[in-house]
Amino acid sequence: MKVTGIIPARYHSTRLEGKPLVDILGKPMIQHVFENVRKSLTLDDVIVATDDPRIKSAVEGFGGKAVLTSAAHPTGTDRVAEVARSLNVDVVVNIQGDEPFVHPGMIDEIVAPFLDDPQLCMCTSMHEVKDKEDFANPNVVKVVRDLSGFALYFSRSLIPYPRHLEGHQVFEHIGMYAYRRDFLLTYSRLEPTPLERIESLEQLRALEHGYKIKVVETKQPYIPLSVDTPADLEKARRLAGSRA
Repeated sequence: MKVTGIIPARYHSTRLEGKPLVDILGKPMIQHVFENVRKSLTLDDVIVATDDPRIKSAVEGFGGKAVLTSAAHPTGTDRVAEVARSLNVDVVVNIQGDEPFVHPGMIDEIVAPFLDDPQLCMCTSMHEVKDKEDFANPNVVKVVRDLSGFALYFSRSLIPYPRHLEGHQVFEHIGMYAYRRDFLLTYSRLEPTPLERIESLEQLRALEHGYKIKVVETKQPYIPLSVDTPADLEKARRLAGSRA
């Protein structure tokens, strides 16, 4: 099975302009992401999909591979799909370009189910929420699964609701996805759906159109830090410094 990781990296951001290129310990953030992703045991190749020549140049400068894509894509998934159309691969992994502490083992975890299930079209991951303050945080996306490990629903609200506290667990969805290449191309052409629009969660489009999403609970140490604002960037710099 041939697997390629694609990291979408858009230059323009309303809260942190040019964020793939912001400096963290002397390296652009996209380099931290790329170098962590390259440690995955299941990826045959890693490509940065970007809309800006400056990002492409930076990636090539540290020895990475980058592809220029259309600047008109509304989502990172669309950007990933554009690159995937030209690839002869079985599985594509969509890895967020703004998470500099991504763990490569998490990539391996969401690729592994494709080896066991030839019908599987999409897989993602989750981890248990320990801080109860995050239960009501709409930026912490929750997921609930069926008994076979497939997603029943994703929401910014608290799910499941703790009508009975015994055995109550809450899981945060981790926004990394693996797709069969052919399904990714189909998925990118699907019309947006009502629940997707209401929750502003793109993965609901797959569920609303009747596709199943496998959700694995990660066994890796997960650092839930996405760099979206200057404050996030300062947190990332402090954390990177403490780990150096």
